[in-house]
Amino acid sequence: MAGPEFNVAESALLSRYFTNLDRPVFALRNLPEVVKGALFSRYSRTEKSLRRVLLDEFINEPDSGFDRLAGTPPVDDDMVAVRRAEEFYERVLVGYGDDSVAELAGAHVAVEQTSTLAAKALEDSRIGISPLEKSTRYVRFDRLGLDGRYLYYRGPELAHPDYEPAADALYEVYTGLVEPATLAIRERFPQEEGETDRAWKSATRAKALDLLRGLLPAGALTNLGLFGNGRAFEYLITKMAAHELPECRRLATDLHHELSLVIPAFVRRALDDKYGMPAAERIKQARDRVARQTPSLLAGEGRGGGLRPSVSLVDFDPEAERKVVAAALFPHSNAPLAEQSGDPAAVLDALLADRANRRQRVPRALEHAQYEFEIVANFAAYRDLHRHRMLTQDRQLLGTGLGYDVPPGLGELGMDSRFVSAVEAAAAVHGRLEKEVGPALAQYVVPLAFHVRWYFRANLREIYHLCELRTTPQGHADYRWVAQEMFRRVAEVHPRLAAYARFVDLGPGDELERRKAERRIDAKLSAINRLVR
Repeated sequence: MAGPEFNVAESALLSRYFTNLDRPVFALRNLPEVVKGALFSRYSRTEKSLRRVLLDEFINEPDSGFDRLAGTPPVDDDMVAVRRAEEFYERVLVGYGDDSVAELAGAHVAVEQTSTLAAKALEDSRIGISPLEKSTRYVRFDRLGLDGRYLYYRGPELAHPDYEPAADALYEVYTGLVEPATLAIRERFPQEEGETDRAWKSATRAKALDLLRGLLPAGALTNLGLFGNGRAFEYLITKMAAHELPECRRLATDLHHELSLVIPAFVRRALDDKYGMPAAERIKQARDRVARQTPSLLAGEGRGGGLRPSVSLVDFDPEAERKVVAAALFPHSNAPLAEQSGDPAAVLDALLADRANRRQRVPRALEHAQYEFEIVANFAAYRDLHRHRMLTQDRQLLGTGLGYDVPPGLGELGMDSRFVSAVEAAAAVHGRLEKEVGPALAQYVVPLAFHVRWYFRANLREIYHLCELRTTPQGHADYRWVAQEMFRRVAEVHPRLAAYARFVDLGPGDELERRKAERRIDAKLSAINRLVR
């Protein structure tokens, strides 16, 4: 039943756009993002209810173009309507909003057939953007494109005679090993009693693809979805416009064009001449200036035996425990933070001892403990760990100078020689590309098995989240090892702070990593099917 605020006609009109009309908590629906942003912007400067603002100042305002944007059915093509109505919403935003309003309008964007390197650049925005990328564990990468060719990046800047043959060779070995590896794994891990065909086949296929993902070049094409708010997208576009890879600069233009069709007011400045392009140019110039101050080998020089994967704790705060205890006590006291003190064992026990599982998040006080790690691991593991949000991270260029990993499981299957030959051949081509087209572009041909060096600066709250999540037995062995080593380094310097991370798994993991997880999926599917019946 509609509340007394609206008459019958108004209620019929508004019910399309709100989940209820008579309760204080409600959600918006069937509204374009540009309308939501402008609506919230006006909402912050009026005593009216949000539903009344929409009715009076948008639906019933002739100049708003609302009927063209959200009418039923729409009067015009939606994209044309956005452009026609944009002027009205721009006035609303200018009059009542500021930059923070752009965080109230969001959009979903799909980015397909982009390289793994460019995907990392898109996912590098930590705040305001939520990415989801095609998995190398669940999806085979040997499918051919409509043109009958393997799916890796082929930009005009990579028109080097050695590039495509080298990438093709990697894909040919990957393709040639997928089926033999899958069959060999299924022979080694036969279907168990009570295990469904779906679960067994999924787990064994995932194992095979995990073993082979190191063969994929960094230019391998992937798909990803992005959800973000307007402010985050504006900054992402500007950063991509300044990127050293031409592919990323083209993506900046494409993103700007598509987002201008759905949240135009919020990405207007991303590439304009007053703010966006000067900001992008400044980012580029600063990068170039710093690079000239940095004497360094090329990413592939000095290649020999390579480095073993490593996780080093290069910096930490000796006062971390005291600071965490003080921050935990602070909200319950009227004394300054610097004067907070208590028994560390008792305070930490009260704060953390009753956690029943990893999804019970640890409190904000743990953010007062900071750690900096330097990590050397294969690029595929970096790809998995890169997306964590509550940390500061950066990497060096992907090259071949730090060596590569050969999955132990491939040796056990007798398939390691083809793997080694393929990545060694790609490394030789990388060396030539690096000198002739430059280190940044040469990254495209480097297989994901090669090591990269990066740093993480993370607080203890994120250490709990990352290490408890990424050490679960079904995780890939490579990133499990990195997460385990990160936790061991923290436990060495702050044993009491680490002791409550009880859901970090320091064990060896499962041989067939996905088997138990797939069985749990079967159980959930079975429960859903029973409910449906």
